[in-house]
Amino acid sequence: MSFVLLRIIAFSIRFLHLMFSFSTLRQLLHFTPFLFLCGLPAYAQTKPKAASPKPPILFVDVDYEMEDALSGLKFEQPLGVVTVPGEKSRLFIVEKTGRIQVVKGLEGSTPEKKTFLNLTQLTKATLETTGECGVLGLAFPVNHKESRQFYVDYSLKIGGVLHQRVSRFQLAENDEDQGDRFSEQPLITQQDEASNHNGGDLAFGPDGYLYISVGDGGAANDKFDTARFIDRGFHGAILRIDVDKKPGSLPPNPHASVPRNASGDAHYAVPADNPFIGYTSHHGKALDAKNVRTEIWATGLRNPWRMRFDPANGRLFCGDVGQNLYEEVNLITKGGDYGWSHREALHPFIMGPGGDKEPQGFKPVDPIFEYDRTVGLSITGGVVHHGNRLPQFKGQYVFADYVTGRVIALKEEGGKWKGTTLAQQPGIAGLGVDPRNDDVLFANLATGQITRLKPKSGSASEN
Repeated sequence: MSFVLLRIIAFSIRFLHLMFSFSTLRQLLHFTPFLFLCGLPAYAQTKPKAASPKPPILFVDVDYEMEDALSGLKFEQPLGVVTVPGEKSRLFIVEKTGRIQVVKGLEGSTPEKKTFLNLTQLTKATLETTGECGVLGLAFPVNHKESRQFYVDYSLKIGGVLHQRVSRFQLAENDEDQGDRFSEQPLITQQDEASNHNGGDLAFGPDGYLYISVGDGGAANDKFDTARFIDRGFHGAILRIDVDKKPGSLPPNPHASVPRNASGDAHYAVPADNPFIGYTSHHGKALDAKNVRTEIWATGLRNPWRMRFDPANGRLFCGDVGQNLYEEVNLITKGGDYGWSHREALHPFIMGPGGDKEPQGFKPVDPIFEYDRTVGLSITGGVVHHGNRLPQFKGQYVFADYVTGRVIALKEEGGKWKGTTLAQQPGIAGLGVDPRNDDVLFANLATGQITRLKPKSGSASEN
């Protein structure tokens, strides 16, 4: 892509940002392919023009660039790169538009893709892919080979009403490369007021429990007043549930979003050491412990877009999309309150339902890193690099900004994190790990490619 075209694309992105004040991934996803490939705003015919657009996104000098990682394979709006624990021969690509693809033949020069799961046609519901909706997350448990189970997070309309759902599926009989759509068992089906801020990522932790990222319900300014509470549904949080219902785990509190079997039991349990079990107050206000969403592991998040455990030490990293001024990277800890909507990253936020009055005992966890609008507009959380091909980045957390395309590596030094921009490619909506060599992989929703970093020709990093 030429430099001139990149500048046109960047200007279009910034123009849209000013018109609609978007800084969230979900608002972008609806028109991204057209925007990035054509450099034109998809909403330009229906929205008024901005009076004085600011200068376009700055493209900075970098030592690395992107190269195709899968020998020319293309995907339809990819936003997730997932592997099965312990496997080296398969890679799964989540497509926002309704399908999950499995890539095989990774050891050769011509890998091939096959549809693993197709959710474009649902029973008594309709897949929703507009806005920031779609198929958003996929995770395989450690015992996948034995259980043949996997988990998917996606958006759907039931009777015309939008919902976000987490479901368990089984593999098709005698075929490890084919998911059985009709085996679906919904675990949580949360009604949703808006198409953005859905979170939607899934990850199994080293403890064997399933972690789920959920946003604040959408719109802007925490409009639906969900992020500051632990008893108003599945919002603004990282959830942690026991999909195996191990001995000692507890039943979840009743909620309309949690389906029950014929015996009245939920299809998952709550780990007994989840932090909010038995809580009778939060943010200085009394509440009924029977209404607490005990599934919550950490709270106070706006739109946790992509989370990943570091396999070396079990730390959970998460990118949280900001509102108008800051993007942030968080280390998610048990019971952590990350401040939204009283804070945006490290800064007070007074446009939310709570105004400028912080609650009693408010002690939010600081992000390990934040950046402002000179760097990017919508964070895509990443992975910790453990590959040997670029050993200089081992142990560093690599993430991206969806809009400006900056790929940033965070290095921890003396308890503080320092960021370095490695490359720049707009449209990165998800990161993952190559099972062949632990390379960091990037899913570009705009181009349909899965890419990896390589040194630029002639740069110091090439030597």
